[in-house]
Amino acid sequence: MKRRNIMALLALMAASASMDALAQGEQPKENEVSVSAQIRSRAEYRNGALSPRSEGVDAAGFVNERARLSIGYKRQDLEMKFSAQHVGVWGQDALVDKNGRFILNEAWAKIGLTDDLFLQLGRQSLSYDDERILGGLDWNVAGRYHDALKIGYEKGAHKLHAILAFNQNDEKTNGGTYYDNSSTGLYKNMQTLWYHYQAGGELPLGVSLLVMNLGKEAGTSEDPSTKYLQTYGTHITYNPGIVNLSGSFYYQSGKTTSSRNVSAYMGSIKATFDCCPALSINVGEDYLSGSKKATGDYKAFDPLYGTHHKFYGAMDYFYASSFQSGYTPGLSDTQLGITYKAAAPLKLSLNYHYFATGVKLEGLDRALGSELDFQVDWKIKKDVSLTAGYSTMFGTKTMDAVKGGSHDSWQDWAFISLNINPKFLFKF
Repeated sequence: MKRRNIMALLALMAASASMDALAQGEQPKENEVSVSAQIRSRAEYRNGALSPRSEGVDAAGFVNERARLSIGYKRQDLEMKFSAQHVGVWGQDALVDKNGRFILNEAWAKIGLTDDLFLQLGRQSLSYDDERILGGLDWNVAGRYHDALKIGYEKGAHKLHAILAFNQNDEKTNGGTYYDNSSTGLYKNMQTLWYHYQAGGELPLGVSLLVMNLGKEAGTSEDPSTKYLQTYGTHITYNPGIVNLSGSFYYQSGKTTSSRNVSAYMGSIKATFDCCPALSINVGEDYLSGSKKATGDYKAFDPLYGTHHKFYGAMDYFYASSFQSGYTPGLSDTQLGITYKAAAPLKLSLNYHYFATGVKLEGLDRALGSELDFQVDWKIKKDVSLTAGYSTMFGTKTMDAVKGGSHDSWQDWAFISLNINPKFLFKF
């Protein structure tokens, strides 16, 4: 009943706007209003997720939830989006709650300057290529968003985006531009250039190039110093049909916040074989360089703001969580997976990861362990989906050294998530 009332009200507004335009001798313009509502609840059992557990440590369990409401507006030369969300764990707040933790996670405007050139300004998700360096992190209950200005040129097979950001703790009248990121972990400023070419016709080739200059604050407010890290790289896809290939390579230079020179790199390659309409097999290898020493050149690659849960195992031991203090060993990740679409709404997947350190550490073998990830995706009905998974890690003594815990303890993790996400589009 409420939905019919809302639709009737919007239709009345559209008719009124059209009549006003006609009365002034104008043709009604094409406008779109989109509304998206989401409730995503996820129950988790953690018995060694993020970091290995030690002997005698009990498992943890909780339910987290995202409640999000998004409203968008679009016409030919203007697009806007406002999205607010409340995220947290069931029971985290009192039954009578005055915290008001309902925040804007997106608030941006996109202005079309020409048919091919646009500006996008405000809080926005930055998701590029396969999300290795810049990702939306939708797995996390809160997601990830940046306050930035994006300047874009898109025409035919070519896309070119420039992204500029500058962060500060508050409005200031003096004190320079020192940015205290101790509580946010954010960069002070960022400049990124991304180019993508998508071949047409019979050549299913996509090539992206990314250059990022990231400034992080060091020192104190009395003696500030911004250190800059540069990341350069490419992401390539080739999808002729039966075999789909993708690969990435990135190199980093510049300085750490402790003034060490950076020389690091990462590479990945993945092949997916479609054996039949219902079955596919994937194999891949990721390598991220590491550092052996706490002094000298820093050789550990930082994947920055990527969606790490997507790549380095569902238990999030690597890059989604930190290594033990003093260790930056990098990572070698060999993968083998199989996906079976049992029916149109049901998909099963099983992935195996063999992990090793990127460099040989003194007194330790490189082998970190093996992880098995099983997942079920079920589209129950339109706008309603269920996802469940179970993972286990078989670690080594090296895993104990660089991540903590005990490899003699059973390590596993499970989750079940219900996502309800209806969307509506109104045109007038």
